[in-house]
Amino acid sequence: MLKKIKNLIIGRAKNLEDPHVFHQISLIAFLAWIGLGVDGLSSSCYGPEEAYRALGMYSHLGIYLALATAATVFIISASYSQIIELFPTGGGGYLVASKLLGQYAGLVSGCALVVDYVLTIAISVSSGMDAVLSFMPPFFLEHKLVTAFLVIGFLTILNLRGVKESVLVLAPVFLTFVITHTLVILVGIFGHTSALPAMVAETVRETQYGIQNLGFFAVLVILMRAYSLGGGTYTGIEAVSNGLQILREPKVKTAKRTMLYMAVSLAFTAGGIIVCYLLNNIHPQPGKTMNAVLISTVAGQWIVQGIPIGYGFIILTLLSEALLLFIAAQTGFLAGPRVLANMAQDGWIPRRFAHLSDRLVTRNGIILMGLAALLTVWYTKGNVSVLVVLYSINVFLTFTLSQLGMCVHWWKKRRTESKWIKRLLINGIGLVITTGILCATVILKFEVGGWVTLVITVSFILFCLWIKSHYTAVRKVFKRLDAILTDLPLPEHPPKLPPKDPKAPTAILMVNQFNGLGIHSMLAIIKSFRKQFTQFVFVSVGEVDTSKFKGVEELDRLREATESALKKYVEIANKLGFYAEYRYSIGTDAIDELEILCREATKEFPNSVCFAGQLIFPKENWATRQLHNQAAFAIQRQLLFHGINMVILPIRAIG
Repeated sequence: MLKKIKNLIIGRAKNLEDPHVFHQISLIAFLAWIGLGVDGLSSSCYGPEEAYRALGMYSHLGIYLALATAATVFIISASYSQIIELFPTGGGGYLVASKLLGQYAGLVSGCALVVDYVLTIAISVSSGMDAVLSFMPPFFLEHKLVTAFLVIGFLTILNLRGVKESVLVLAPVFLTFVITHTLVILVGIFGHTSALPAMVAETVRETQYGIQNLGFFAVLVILMRAYSLGGGTYTGIEAVSNGLQILREPKVKTAKRTMLYMAVSLAFTAGGIIVCYLLNNIHPQPGKTMNAVLISTVAGQWIVQGIPIGYGFIILTLLSEALLLFIAAQTGFLAGPRVLANMAQDGWIPRRFAHLSDRLVTRNGIILMGLAALLTVWYTKGNVSVLVVLYSINVFLTFTLSQLGMCVHWWKKRRTESKWIKRLLINGIGLVITTGILCATVILKFEVGGWVTLVITVSFILFCLWIKSHYTAVRKVFKRLDAILTDLPLPEHPPKLPPKDPKAPTAILMVNQFNGLGIHSMLAIIKSFRKQFTQFVFVSVGEVDTSKFKGVEELDRLREATESALKKYVEIANKLGFYAEYRYSIGTDAIDELEILCREATKEFPNSVCFAGQLIFPKENWATRQLHNQAAFAIQRQLLFHGINMVILPIRAIG
């Protein structure tokens, strides 16, 4: 019953043996624009408003702000296109900083990205709720938090079903948003075509007047403050380089096309909305977003044959805006777990975050992002003004580190790369812009709550450093075991091997790769049980995680590596005088796969006992249980339920 419920909610397991599985779950550029670009496009729902509000009585500077916003989008997008070319396997800001600036710069970038993606989910859902409440009766306000929690829960489950499935469900809303907002911007601008020359002239006159009275520097500070506070507009641009693994081949070409779609749509929407604010004389109103005021102003008087279609259009547009903001949380659910998986492979966080579910998604990462977003919304009460303060600091920290790393790279390649000056210039301009926005954002937002983001990020970094030190200490023990046991002095003339006897006492040993741990377990069986066992069956699972799930060729290499390791165990057992054979499979859940292998082996060898090694620490606690899987105990419970004997061999991890 539980399995049926799980299949109903999340879906049936995907078949890794299907040669078309990678094609089936990958995204073409259009779908990637929806899945990964939606965060950037949705930021036009709150980024331009924050920037325009910051202008205050100097709203005439809105034209400069709109041009600067559009230009910044294209510059950052162009710089990230170069990152995609240089790192075609994905990884985004974390991988760029790790490879080009060192592991600690990568750690800072990765932690900043994870926190940023949590805030992406929180602010997207909270902004979506505000957009919905803009046209709902006031008494619905008291249900905002509960509804936000339900939306986050729904998105978490949707992403557990799979990447492509979640994107396809949300595509109609995305397209509705694009069409309705494009219409609003075009009508909002071209409906005032005659006023454009006067507005430009007024902007120039007011700017000159402001410079004469306040000084050029003061006017520039006002403009730059608004520009920096609208920094949330550019968040999400980096998501394509982070999520390259889920794109359709050729990945680089698909990613660059996705980046182009994202840049054009975001520059047009964000810049166009600011111009519309200015042309239509839009001002903040209580209980409504400025976008809601703009849409009502533009479409409120639309009447066709006596039918007020404008009201229906307003509802449709605001609803699409609200739903798109909910969809924008997709970026956090798609790219956040990818960053966590990359960090897990490098030992910064528990390795379970690199594991894939049977739906071929990073389940642990998705659940963590959902829970963290729930806590964030609860802590801030879903207040977008508070979330905006927390938001965008980390993404610009990552932007800056990525641009700096690329600048260092092109400078080092200046003797071998013919176009290094052009490439350095693109990333250099990006570095100046992102560094400027980062510094301004930290200064402006620090005392009003920005410090919370910095404290959380620094705490996360320290936590990762502790995990890394633990894994490093354990790895040293493993290296000593490998050095001693993988080069055993075996007999030059091994005894004659006994024939295979299904009824003979048999040790079924679960191993993971060829290493000192596996050999230690085999020798422990021989020592502890003397000559009770005359045969060995080695079983292993080639576990498919995010580092292996990159194509059919990678899976074939995993099969070859798994089988090659098992053959080495068989060879050692043979030289020690034992008959031995092996069994293996490839899958995402090692425990389930090992259970199947062991049950099949015990049917063939009924007089057998299963064995597995388990790391034992001097002081077992919650932390060690989270950092190291408890696979041996889990398999033992499942095998005992089926009446199969299993012995766990203790392996001292430290000491």
